[in-house]
Amino acid sequence: IFAGNLPVLHFPDWETLPYDAFSPHPQIVSQRIATLYRLPDVKHGVLVVPMTTLMQRIAPRSHITGSGLVVSKGQKYNLAAEQRRLEASGYRHVPQVAEPGDFAVRGALIDIFPMGTAEPYRIELFDDEVESIRSFDPETQRSQQQVDKVDLLPAREFPLTEQAAKEFRDNLRERFPIDVRRCPLYQDMKEGVTPGGIEYYLPLFFEHTATLFDYLANDALFVLGEGTGEASEAFWTQTAERYDQRAHDIERPVLPPTELYLSPEQLREQLNKRLRVEVVDSSHEHAVAAGTQPAPELPLNRKGEEPGTSLRHFLENYPGRVLIAADSAGRREALIETLASAGLKPENVEGWPAFLLPLPAGEGVRFAITIASLEQGFALTKPALTVLTERELFGERVRTERRKRRGAARDPESIIRDLTELSEGSPIVHVDHGVGRYHGLVSMELGGMEGEFLIIEYAKGDKLYVPVAQLGLVSRYSGTAPELAPLHSLGGDAWERARKKAAEKVRDVAAELLAIYAQREARGGQAMPIDRQLVEEFGASFPFEETPDQEQAIDAVLADLAAPRAMDRVICGDVGFGKTEVALRAAFATATAGKQVAVLVPTTLLAQQHYSNFADRFADWPVKVDVLSRFRSSKEVNEALKRLADGQIDVIVGTHKLLQSDIKFKNLGLVVVDEEQRFGVRQKEQLKKLRAEVDLLTMTATPIPRTLNMAMSGLRDLSLITTPPAHRMAVRTFISAWDPATIREAFQRELQRGGQVFFLHNEVQTIERTLRELEELVPDARIGVAHGQMAERELEKVMADFHRQRFNVLVCTTIIETGIDIPTANTIIINRADRFGLAQLHQLRGRVGRSHHRAYAYLIVPDRKSITADAEKRLEALASLEELGAGFTLATHDLEIRGAGELLGDEQSGQIQEIGFGLYTELLDRAVRALKSGKVPDFDLTSEHETEVELHLPALIPDDYLPDVHARLTLYKRIASARNDDHLRDLQVEMIDRFGLLPEPTKTLFALSSLKLMATPLGIRKLDFGANGGRITFREKPEVDPMAIIKLVQRLPRVYKLEGQDKLRITLDLPGATERIRSAQEVLVLLGARRPG
Repeated sequence: IFAGNLPVLHFPDWETLPYDAFSPHPQIVSQRIATLYRLPDVKHGVLVVPMTTLMQRIAPRSHITGSGLVVSKGQKYNLAAEQRRLEASGYRHVPQVAEPGDFAVRGALIDIFPMGTAEPYRIELFDDEVESIRSFDPETQRSQQQVDKVDLLPAREFPLTEQAAKEFRDNLRERFPIDVRRCPLYQDMKEGVTPGGIEYYLPLFFEHTATLFDYLANDALFVLGEGTGEASEAFWTQTAERYDQRAHDIERPVLPPTELYLSPEQLREQLNKRLRVEVVDSSHEHAVAAGTQPAPELPLNRKGEEPGTSLRHFLENYPGRVLIAADSAGRREALIETLASAGLKPENVEGWPAFLLPLPAGEGVRFAITIASLEQGFALTKPALTVLTERELFGERVRTERRKRRGAARDPESIIRDLTELSEGSPIVHVDHGVGRYHGLVSMELGGMEGEFLIIEYAKGDKLYVPVAQLGLVSRYSGTAPELAPLHSLGGDAWERARKKAAEKVRDVAAELLAIYAQREARGGQAMPIDRQLVEEFGASFPFEETPDQEQAIDAVLADLAAPRAMDRVICGDVGFGKTEVALRAAFATATAGKQVAVLVPTTLLAQQHYSNFADRFADWPVKVDVLSRFRSSKEVNEALKRLADGQIDVIVGTHKLLQSDIKFKNLGLVVVDEEQRFGVRQKEQLKKLRAEVDLLTMTATPIPRTLNMAMSGLRDLSLITTPPAHRMAVRTFISAWDPATIREAFQRELQRGGQVFFLHNEVQTIERTLRELEELVPDARIGVAHGQMAERELEKVMADFHRQRFNVLVCTTIIETGIDIPTANTIIINRADRFGLAQLHQLRGRVGRSHHRAYAYLIVPDRKSITADAEKRLEALASLEELGAGFTLATHDLEIRGAGELLGDEQSGQIQEIGFGLYTELLDRAVRALKSGKVPDFDLTSEHETEVELHLPALIPDDYLPDVHARLTLYKRIASARNDDHLRDLQVEMIDRFGLLPEPTKTLFALSSLKLMATPLGIRKLDFGANGGRITFREKPEVDPMAIIKLVQRLPRVYKLEGQDKLRITLDLPGATERIRSAQEVLVLLGARRPG
C-alpha cells in the first residue's frame, strides 16, 4: 500500500519448532526460496522477516542461485536427464501435481509446480523439443494460459543430488556415534527418501552455511519492532531446552543450537554493524518521538447523534489532511454513499502515492478516500496527516483478503461414485453379481485382443474380470465399515434376494419422501419479485472475490426464490468457505421483495455472530435486522417480537425458539437454517412442516446423511462450495495420547508465532481442574475459560476478549463448535476426541486454519487399546482427510462408519449395508423419478439393460500413456458412465489436455461408449462388428420400427440379412477401426438412433 512500486518481499518462518520431526508446508518453503532467489537482485525494496527467522542459518547463496533451471519454448529437452535433475533439486515425483515442489511425467508431457510460482505448468514435448508451456489449475488439472518460459527454482533449501546425499551421510556418521542400521535418518537418505524435519540438519549438507545478512547489501536499513530483543532471547532459551530434551536420542541425534542459529549475542553483533531503527516504548531512555499515534475513533453511527457528527467535527478542527482507507471497491462505494448521506464528500484517489501528490495550487487533497486494506489507522504530526480505516469508523471489524481463485465446482454425485479411493481389498459392488473385493487392474489378451480388466474377488476365491468398458456397472461400496461389508458368492442367489428386498423398501421410502415433495409442489409457494440489479449492487460490497462454486450457489438460490414453488436447497461447504454470503444474498433478495427472513442457528453464540454479520452487511440498506437470544433482556425480546409481528423487522436471527408457536411473523418468506445437524428431532419435525410452506435454505459443513441422501435423490437441491479461499492451508492433524510434552510443544508452536490456541475439554465439572493443569504446564500462556453454564454477559465478554487477543488460550467446551471466527487461532487441541462424532470433529477442526498460516489439530485420546473400533475409525478418517473441502467426502465416510441407522431408520440401514450406499441411492433416484412421472419404478440396473458392443479391437488406456492405476480406473469409470456424447467429448478434450494425444486403443474405447449410447435406447442386446461385417442382436421388444429393418434388407439384400427372429447380419469388408465404427454408426442411424452430435 505504502511502498508504491517498491518490491515488498516476505521471508516467512518455517512454522515448526526447533528439531520437529516433520517438515514445513511446501507453500512456506516455496515462498522462502523465491525470496532468497530474488533478494540479491533487489536494489531497493522492503523485506519483512520474523526475528527468530533472522537468527536461522540458511543455505549459501550459491545453492539457491546455482540450482535454478529455465525451460523455454523451442529448447532441446532430454526428459530422462531433466527428471534426474528435478529430483536432485528436491522436486517430488508424484502421480498428480497438487502443491509447490511436485512434478509428474506422462509420455511427452511433464507437469511441474515450480517453487515461488502461484500455479503449476504443463510442458509438452515434440520429440526432444519443448513444443508448448501452459499453466494449469491444480484442482481440475485443466490447462489455462500459454507462456514462453518458466523458471524452476530448487525445491528444497538444500541439495539432494547423489553426491550431496552421500556427503550428508558421511557427515552424519562423522558427527554422531550412530549405528547406521538403526538410524532412520541415515537409512532414509540412503534409500533416496527425504525424511521429515531434515531442515534441522541443514549444516550437514554444506561446508559453510549463510545467514540472511549474507543475502543483504551492507547498507540495508534494519527496522526492529518493539520486543524483538526479548523474542530472540526467549527463542534461544526454548531452543536450548528442546536440544537438552533430545540430545541423547541415538536414533535421531540433533545438532547443537549454535550450528542452526545465531545466538542473541551474535545477532546483536551483526545488527550493530548495520544502520538500524529500533521501535521502543516512550519510557525508554533513548526514545525519540517518531511523530506517530493511533487514529482517533470516529464512529459514523453513534447513538443519539446525527450520522457522521464526530467525523465532521474532526474535519472542521483538524489542520492536516485525512485519507479514508476502504477494504475493497465495494466497501469504498458503500462508504462514499454513507458519508454522502451525512453531508461529507471525500475525493476518490488512486492510492497512497496519489494522495501524497501536491495539487497545482501547491497543497494536496484535504479529504480523500482510496482502496487500501489496513488493519487500523494512524496519525502523523509532521506533516499533519490522518489515515482512517473502517475500524475507526465502524468499531471492531475483522477482514481478510481473498484473491480470485479459478476452479471448477465438484459434482456431488461423482464424489460418491468416484473410484479413486479404492485400494486393494476394498469392497466394491457389481450390479449383476453383488459385493466383492477389488483386486486391481490387469491387462490380458482375449481372442487375440489386448484388453484391461478390473478384478473382483468373491466368496470361495472366485474371480470376476470386468472389461473396462463395462465399469458403469461397478461402484465403490459404502454403507458400513469395509470389514463388515458382505461378500457374495458368484452365481449365488443371495445378491438377487438382497437387491429385490432393497428395491421394495426403496419404493416405500420414495413414496414417503414424495408425499412431502408433492405437498410442497401443490402448495406452490409464491414467486418472489427479485430485483436482480439491487442484489448485484448489494453483492458489490462483498469484500472478497466470489469463488466459482459460490457464484453458482448464489445464482441457483436466486433462481429458486423467483420460481413459483417453495425452495428447499442445501448449501454444503466446508467451514469458512463462504456459505454465509449465499445466505446474505438470499436474505437481501427476500427482504427487498417485501418479505421477512428467519435465520435459525443452533447456539446463542452463533446467533450473536450471525446477527453482527447481517447487521454489518445490511448497515447501508433499508433492511432492519434483530436477534432473539439469551443475551437479550425479556423486555428487549418482547419489544422485538411485537415489531416482528408488525412487520418492522425484516431479518430476525435466533435459536430454535424462533420455531415456537407463539412467535408471529407478518409475512415470512424465507427460513435460513445453519448447521441443521445440530438441531434435535422435534425441531427438525417443525422444520419439516415449514418446508412445504416457505422457502427453505439450509447451510451445513458436513451434511448429515439424511440430508445428503435427500439431496442425492433430487428432492432437495444441493449446492456444493468446495473451492477454498486463497492461501488457506489444510489443517495438519495429529492423533496422540495425553502427553504433557506433546501438549506443551503444541502450545509453544502456536504461541511462538503470536497465535492463539483452543483447548477443548467437554466436561464443565472438571474444566477448572484442566485450567490449573494447563497453567502449570505452560506458565507463560494467558488462559481464559468459556462454557455454556456461564452467565450470558460473562460468556460474551470472554469471547470478545479472546477475539481481541487479550488472552491467547481458550479452554472451552463445544460451545465454540459453530461460527466463531478467529483468524489468529490456528491450533486446536481436542481432549478425549474419541467421544465425538465425525461431523462434530470436522466442525471443531474447522475452527482453526482460517488464515494463511499452517494450522494444527491435536486429537487427544486415551490409550488406543481402550477406545472403540468405531472411534478409532472416525479419528483415522479425519486425519486422512486433511484436504480442504473435505466436508462432503466426510459425510459419505460417516455413512460408512455409522452404517446408516440415522439415515432412514434402522430398517433402511440394513438394506444399505446389504447393497451399498451408491447402489441404494441409484435405486432411490430411479424410484423417485418414476413415481414423479407416474410410472412404475424400473429397478433393473443390470447389464441386461445395456448394449454390449464388440469391435474386435484393443480398447483401453495403455499404461505407458497413463501409468497411474488410480487415474486410469477413475477415467475408465467416467467414460463408461458418460450419459451422452457431450460428456464423452469433454472427457476426450480433458484427457488430451492432461496426458497428450489419445492412442488408438483409447480412441476405440471412446467409440465403444459412443456406440453403446446410440444402441441402448433402441433395445439392442449386442452389437458385434469384425473384419467381415457384423451382427446386431435385438432384445425381446426392441424400440425399432420393423419396417426400417425390412426396408434395409430389401434395398441391400447382399449386405443386410435377417437371421432368425432377433438378429440382423451385415456382410461388409471392414478391415480397420475407422470402417467398423463408421459402419456401426450408419446402421444404427438407419434403425432410428440419433447420430452423435
